[in-house]
Amino acid sequence: MRLAGSDVTCIRGGREVFAALNFTVGAGEALAVTGRNGAGKSSLLRLIAGLLLPAGGSIQLHGAETAGPLAEQCHFLGHRDGLKPSLTVTENLEFWRDFLGGERGLSTEESLDASDIANLADLPASYLSAGQRRRLALARLVATRRPIWLLDEPTSTLDSHAQELLAGLMTKHLHSGGLIVAATHDTLGIATRELRIGGGR
Repeated sequence: MRLAGSDVTCIRGGREVFAALNFTVGAGEALAVTGRNGAGKSSLLRLIAGLLLPAGGSIQLHGAETAGPLAEQCHFLGHRDGLKPSLTVTENLEFWRDFLGGERGLSTEESLDASDIANLADLPASYLSAGQRRRLALARLVATRRPIWLLDEPTSTLDSHAQELLAGLMTKHLHSGGLIVAATHDTLGIATRELRIGGGR
């Protein structure tokens, strides 16, 4: 499996964010997308996820194990955690498992254990701290299997313990043949290749 971008151009609000961007990342690899604020790191993830359309070039997935468009092969973890505050932690996770569909990953209980919030299972999401909300969002990654993880500043709001949990989840995902593209200003705690965006390219 290989994800490849060829001469990708992104325009938002009439402004060229970046142009002629090329990248490849294969199964078992993590690509750290770096650059100054506004360089287009988050925009690139959105292009891969199908939330934006490229103004030029193409992004293609080669050798996927399952059929379906690229967007359906991706888990996108953005700045917003997408939680329903009135639902419990368990109910939120089960909602997303049903919504995302596809191949099931870990059980609800195992997913909450993996993100170390099983003790909060019956608590409404509105009661969670920012870090706990982020860990619940991470539980979605392992509750439904998708080969591509698109992570936008994944360590944001996470303490050192939670960052170690995240590194462990990413390592297992890579060892299972998945791939990761992460927009980040921080180190991820795993081996990565780097794609630096800046200067309009």
